[in-house]
Amino acid sequence: MSKYTSTKIIELGSCAFRQWRAVDTHCKYVHGYQLKAKFSFEGKLDDRNWVVNFGGLKDLKAKLQQQFDHTLCIAADDPEIQLFQKLHEAGACDLRIMSGVGIEKTAEFCFYVANEYIQELTHGRCKVSKVEVWEHDSN
Repeated sequence: MSKYTSTKIIELGSCAFRQWRAVDTHCKYVHGYQLKAKFSFEGKLDDRNWVVNFGGLKDLKAKLQQQFDHTLCIAADDPEIQLFQKLHEAGACDLRIMSGVGIEKTAEFCFYVANEYIQELTHGRCKVSKVEVWEHDSN
């Protein structure tokens, strides 16, 4: 049976990052972007001839926005992690600690969360085949 693809863009929200390893650029400082992600879904068509029911993605969007919307993402190995944890505990930021930060790590996070969600939603009929994430039209 043939496989089909469909795509959906989801706004992830406004997120701040710190890429501490980028010591020779301004990205070493806390900075933020409005993030968007484009998901490509692949699989067999359902009885409505859809790959994925886009109306069923509200919970996926909520999971992704919980991670990125109005949050501060830092790497688990950031040498200032304790400082950021204190800011979080004081209510000065909504901290998310990730295996790494940057647009590629954001795409990786979105891929794994979305793929698990889609496979469960479609009972294994579909999967996520690709995720593109961007910060703004210049990046």
